[in-house]
Amino acid sequence: MKVAVIGAGNGGQAIAAYLAMRGCDVSLSDTDTTRIARLQEKGGIELTGKIEGFARISHFSTDSAQTIADADVIMVTTTANAHKAVAKHIAPFIADNQIIILNPGRTCGALEFKQTLTKYGCNKKYYLAEAQTLVYACRIVEDGIVNIIGIKDEVLFSALPASHTDHILNTITPYYPCFTKAENILRTGLENIGAIFHPCVCLFNAATIERHDEFWFYRDMTEQVAKFIEKFDAERLAVGKAYGIDLLNVTDWIKFAYNDTKGDTLCERMKNNPAYHDIKAPGSIFTRQLFEDIPTGVLPIMELGKAAGIKTPLLESIVNIIENLLEMDFRTEGRTLTNLGLSGMTKEEIINYISNEV
Repeated sequence: MKVAVIGAGNGGQAIAAYLAMRGCDVSLSDTDTTRIARLQEKGGIELTGKIEGFARISHFSTDSAQTIADADVIMVTTTANAHKAVAKHIAPFIADNQIIILNPGRTCGALEFKQTLTKYGCNKKYYLAEAQTLVYACRIVEDGIVNIIGIKDEVLFSALPASHTDHILNTITPYYPCFTKAENILRTGLENIGAIFHPCVCLFNAATIERHDEFWFYRDMTEQVAKFIEKFDAERLAVGKAYGIDLLNVTDWIKFAYNDTKGDTLCERMKNNPAYHDIKAPGSIFTRQLFEDIPTGVLPIMELGKAAGIKTPLLESIVNIIENLLEMDFRTEGRTLTNLGLSGMTKEEIINYISNEV
């Protein structure tokens, strides 16, 4: 199988190396010319930790359009707030029957990707899907060396429309059997647990982060902040229920994703998850855990709630506070109903749109 990986960050390098180890012909692209030059010099990527070995990559490039040529599967591993730019760039070059997988989609990533491909003239018969989260907890040691800290046992997965999910899974599950069929992209998108964890931990530790006082992002969790996260999460669960989806709460999700996690409470599980153990806090409040997770996670969950008539005061408060903290506007380009092509749709119309091929 020929695979194009777009995005050479932590997840991109890990996925590219793993698939190359499994015998795929892998090309990897990134807009960072320095990073690509370093990877070209090494000729491949070494994985350490939970997966070990060196994988030779067929081709490195700074041009994603070039990378996807003749690919059977396109794995998009950029940050979610780069999805729109990636889709715009590759739209003219997509070929019939190519499979595009967002790793992960965050919330409504596939909707935004599809909207952008259409806007920029893609009229090919492609297959589009998203994973609920990245398969690996991983960190780049240096470009070309990635430490795999943990591997999720199950990752929810759905196509847009959902009627295409089985076709895509038949191609990708021989390599990633952890991908588990979800009913639709509302399930994968509303199971965006990063959007629940990351903004809360960053906000309640903002001064500590600004002082550059290091701490462990999950291991230093406190009971009261964990209780707030559960209240924050309750609004996400209410949105899911409105769409007929029985979502996992944050406490159960950790055990679902990482079976070897110990503890009964959310606080205990965040502190005792081996995959989370060595993850440090960001070095700045201007971190993707805010400027990515708000416009591509918290905001669209809140917007889906509006369409279903669900009030989400805590979600809305976090968006407002962090917009003011970072002095950023998340709504103009973020995943609002309007930007996702859902404006004016009823809840039932949204469900039908994401489920069935038009």
